[in-house]
Amino acid sequence: MAQMTLDQLRVFLTVAEYLHFTRAADALYITQPAVSAAIHNLETEYGIKLFHRLGRRIELTEAGQLLCIEARKILEQVALTERALKELSNLQRGELKLGSSLTIGNYWLPEKISQFQCHYPNININCTLANSEEICLGTEAGKFDLGLIEGGVKADLKEVLYQEKIGSDRLLIVVGKQHPWFNLESVKLSDLYNTDWIMREPGSGTQQRLEEALIQWGIVPEKLKTTLIFNTGEMIKAVLENSQTAAGISELMVKKEIKLGTLKAIKIYHDRGKKYQELEMTRPFLKIKHKERFQTKVAQVFEKLLSLTE
Repeated sequence: MAQMTLDQLRVFLTVAEYLHFTRAADALYITQPAVSAAIHNLETEYGIKLFHRLGRRIELTEAGQLLCIEARKILEQVALTERALKELSNLQRGELKLGSSLTIGNYWLPEKISQFQCHYPNININCTLANSEEICLGTEAGKFDLGLIEGGVKADLKEVLYQEKIGSDRLLIVVGKQHPWFNLESVKLSDLYNTDWIMREPGSGTQQRLEEALIQWGIVPEKLKTTLIFNTGEMIKAVLENSQTAAGISELMVKKEIKLGTLKAIKIYHDRGKKYQELEMTRPFLKIKHKERFQTKVAQVFEKLLSLTE
């Protein structure tokens, strides 16, 4: 009895992706008869049909849909095994797949990557920037070896994702020169309701921490006058400099602008029993990883470097 081969599975998945034998052959750089033969051999060996032939087009059968799911699992495990074997040569080659939230990726992570590459110059680092929610979902799905986020992992992912604090940051309430607060050193907590706001998009770690702090202070985020919602801090900074809006933004992100005097951080005070208490917003930087997925040696070494920065 012949056995199913990895090459047959790769051919099958390519045909399933394109739903076209000739296009699959072109993608695989083999002939169309070779593709047809691979599918025919699979169907003959197991006595099933993987595709419905409907005139000039094809569709997956129920058996084909099942094989799609299982074939992807098999080839993913093969790829992980190959990566593990390649790393046995003292980290002379390999790949590190990182997912990072925008603030960390733009302002905190580059130095850590530079330090790592000084020691391991032949390791390829592939880093994707997105908001914290997307990084959590990508880490859970195996897209990233490690994720770096602000805020925290949502409850529905805590069972599969391990999280550890590796740093911290402050959020500041910031305005530009055109804002009435720019000439003030501080404002009362209730004044937050009396200005227009720029907010980050849902799923942003910055937005999550800002809303948590506001709620702790007794402010209802939904009652603030939100006029703009952006998905990057850079856009927020640009608008702040030329408008009468306020925003909660990372201290790392606005250090330069505050030093130059184009933006200003405003202290917020809460009157508690006629004693004014300055309110601050801090947030952790978290390293996340899947609790069960194979952790490469490259990822383990990079983790140690991150732990040394705390």
